[in-house]
Amino acid sequence: MIWTTLVIAFRQLARNKVRTALTSLGILIGVAAVIAMVSIGRGATAAVQEDLSSLGDNLLFVVPGRHEGPGAGTGRPFSEADVTAIAEEVPGVAGVAPLGQRGTVATAGEESRTTSVTGTTASYLTVMRWKLDQGRAFDEGELLSGADVCLIGRTVRDSLFGAQDPLDQAIRLESMTCRVVGTLQPKGQSTFGQDQDDFVLVPLRAFQRRIQGNRDIASIFVSASDGAATDQVRADIEALLRQRRHIREGADPDFTVRDMAELVSMLNNIATILTGFLAAVAAVSLLVGGIGIMNIMMVSVTERTREIGTRLAVGALARDVLLQFLVESMALAAVGGVAGIGVGVLASWGASRALGVPLIISPLVILGAVAFSGMIGIIFGFFPARRAARMKPIDALRHE
Repeated sequence: MIWTTLVIAFRQLARNKVRTALTSLGILIGVAAVIAMVSIGRGATAAVQEDLSSLGDNLLFVVPGRHEGPGAGTGRPFSEADVTAIAEEVPGVAGVAPLGQRGTVATAGEESRTTSVTGTTASYLTVMRWKLDQGRAFDEGELLSGADVCLIGRTVRDSLFGAQDPLDQAIRLESMTCRVVGTLQPKGQSTFGQDQDDFVLVPLRAFQRRIQGNRDIASIFVSASDGAATDQVRADIEALLRQRRHIREGADPDFTVRDMAELVSMLNNIATILTGFLAAVAAVSLLVGGIGIMNIMMVSVTERTREIGTRLAVGALARDVLLQFLVESMALAAVGGVAGIGVGVLASWGASRALGVPLIISPLVILGAVAFSGMIGIIFGFFPARRAARMKPIDALRHE
């Protein structure tokens, strides 16, 4: 019985190939959109997680000012004494790197590039997990004296020196001319579109004296020791800075401490919400496709009224007619759903290549999209099928 019903359903659809294709198109687009949107969202999330994991899950950022809540605003910068206090008084700290940063133009010979210059210490390489490609890092004497030396990222190296060896070459940064003592291994572009290799590192004191013009520290990067709880390290840093900055208990601090685990969790939540929203928007086209199926099935019922009357007159039951039209509407949805899988996978592959994110296609998403399309076929095909099943044979046979 079921097999016969299926054969009849597909035979009927084959008689009107163009109408079947156009009706299934809405379901195809809906299934493809759901698969593509969810896959792209998951791929982007994975890419962000990979970028952040390259910095380690034990990294903390200390910046002046409050960046959320009613007390949001700027705060006074940190001092070198704050950096020393964190390194010496907070348990579980593996490295502390103070930072000052400014956009500038780097010039070498006749070549120049707009980039950023960062004043920091040798701990920056450890905290941010940078590895040397050539040369060496800053030595203690250069850090203490604020020597005019620098490390450069791959982008700056390629722009200013091309295939030449940059070691011991001079770069001009505003009023400062520094000697290149090392280059860093490339990290490439981040998921957010930022070139991670487009920067110049100089000793903090040289940056403060020659570029910034004061001894302020804009931010502090802290790496916790392996095995240390970042929540506890964060709490200890907050307590220490509240004490040093004379912030009374219960008052909002004029600084913010963020850890990598918090950032990863926040980004994951945002990505999950956005992915769900995109999938919901894509699923709307499935509903539109369902309306198209109902419309076509209503037309089909009208066109086949005499056929329905004949079947009922020779002994077919109302449930047989109901099943026949339900199967046809489900078949329309299935044709669109199966084609949508191929289109969705292909679109996901193309988008992942274009955006540079991993291709992540979940079988559960595919099954869910196809199951939803089948449910759409049943729901929107039920009304036309019920209308066909309720026809009276005599009225159906007299239909012109």
